[in-house]
Amino acid sequence: MTSKSEETRANQKEYWEKKLAERIALLTEEGAETPAVNKDTIVKMLKAKIRRSRARLRSIAEMAKKVDEKAARKAEKLAAPKPEKPKKKAAADEVSPEESKRQQKKKQKKEKKEGDES
Repeated sequence: MTSKSEETRANQKEYWEKKLAERIALLTEEGAETPAVNKDTIVKMLKAKIRRSRARLRSIAEMAKKVDEKAARKAEKLAAPKPEKPKKKAAADEVSPEESKRQQKKKQKKEKKEGDES
């Protein structure tokens, strides 16, 4: 499993950069020109490892930034006052608890009928 530590990845990047510098120095000592050095397979491999290390360091930094932003949003949300919601029992208390809806409808119908007869 790869390391997710920023410090470890930075050390790996430095290691690969050091190896690349050593390889380029060796090739230039042997008299290789710049185009020949760039075509060397070991140099290409080392540059690829450096690119991967840089990409991983960028992604680690992005993840850390996201974690910080998430923590800030959570703290902001916790600091904000919660809106008060009406409780269900309070709504039920407004209507008389002794009479159900059906009973209320019956009562209204009866009152209406008595009003029509008069």
